[in-house]
Amino acid sequence: MRFDKKKFIYLISPLNINDSFYNHLESVLSQKKVSYFQLRLKKQNLKKKLLVGKKIQKICKKFKVKFLINDNVYLVKKLGADGCHLGQKDMSIIKARKLIGKKIIGITCHNSIKLAKVALGNKADYIAFGAFNLSKTKKTKYKASFDLLKKARKMTKKPIVAIGGINSNNYKKLLLNKADLLAISGYIWKNKKLKPLNAIKKFR
Repeated sequence: MRFDKKKFIYLISPLNINDSFYNHLESVLSQKKVSYFQLRLKKQNLKKKLLVGKKIQKICKKFKVKFLINDNVYLVKKLGADGCHLGQKDMSIIKARKLIGKKIIGITCHNSIKLAKVALGNKADYIAFGAFNLSKTKKTKYKASFDLLKKARKMTKKPIVAIGGINSNNYKKLLLNKADLLAISGYIWKNKKLKPLNAIKKFR
């Protein structure tokens, strides 16, 4: 699973998507800094998720960005998405693999090398750790460290994703400490000072 070092952003959708979102997404992806886009919708029904998913999928294809779905393997199948991201309480990697074959499967490992070893043993395509900073998107239950990233890097060549409160002031340290991809949501979509396009431009 190769990726361009310049495209180190793993972009996560806001929880609510309105009509203006698609234009913003186009402008953000046009900056060629995003490798993966994860659709994370929790409360919408299947019909709405499919509708939104199809629109986003087209935009992702246009900019050669991998399109992933958060925790819904069946939606991956329906949309023909590139893969899914699983939490520890979601479907197991083994079961997901049976349903979606060789598509990308990534998993949250919180702040645990033990969980990462299990995920890699089950052939996860990437592992995600966090939170590295306080996040506005999710309550911070687990705190991850740079030391954890370095330990994980010694275990695997697979991509390591850092999650949690990442912004233009703290992102470089994560890249220097062996994170391959930075999961970013709030700084792009909920930034009170910058529009999404201007926010992504801050990551150089």
